[in-house]
Amino acid sequence: MSEFWLYLKLGFGHVLDWNAYDHILFLIVLTIGYTFDNWKRILLLVTLFTIGHTISLFLAAYNVVSVNSRLVEFLIPLTILATAIFNVLTSKSGSKSSKIGVLYGATIFFGLIHGLGFSSYFKVISSNASSKILPLIEFALGIELSQLLVVVIVVLISFVAQTFFRFSKRDWIQIVSSIVIGMVIPMLIANKIW
Repeated sequence: MSEFWLYLKLGFGHVLDWNAYDHILFLIVLTIGYTFDNWKRILLLVTLFTIGHTISLFLAAYNVVSVNSRLVEFLIPLTILATAIFNVLTSKSGSKSSKIGVLYGATIFFGLIHGLGFSSYFKVISSNASSKILPLIEFALGIELSQLLVVVIVVLISFVAQTFFRFSKRDWIQIVSSIVIGMVIPMLIANKIW
């Protein structure tokens, strides 16, 4: 039972690590356009991201894939930038329902990339385990719970900004996405691969 809590806490801490806030930035731009009424869609997006993350961790833990860490460290902020730019470009249309298939596919793909960024650390922490599957599931559960916490906070802040401070939904999405773009560009420059 103590191993369960260890991997659950590691997954929870992986998302909420303030020194590696890229995960939080991605969740912000992924869900900034949604309200509590969209809870099913939000849950699906977060779960797809966790599934992608877990698949890449599984493949790396069993040495099926091995990717250059410099490339992954560059691709992670690139996924955040792409999602933020998508928000800015589509915020005027009001509804993302026509583009939701693209968003679901991109979310699982971006989850794969983000999982590769953590794969070497996961290999080290799970090296003593007889099977990597159970620790991986426990770790994924911690990731999912922490992501849901972040998303609830993001949606709550969006609700306050739009209800009490009278930001239009379009303006709120553009402002937050632009702030994230400003935060991600230095990450891209710091992790450039050329």
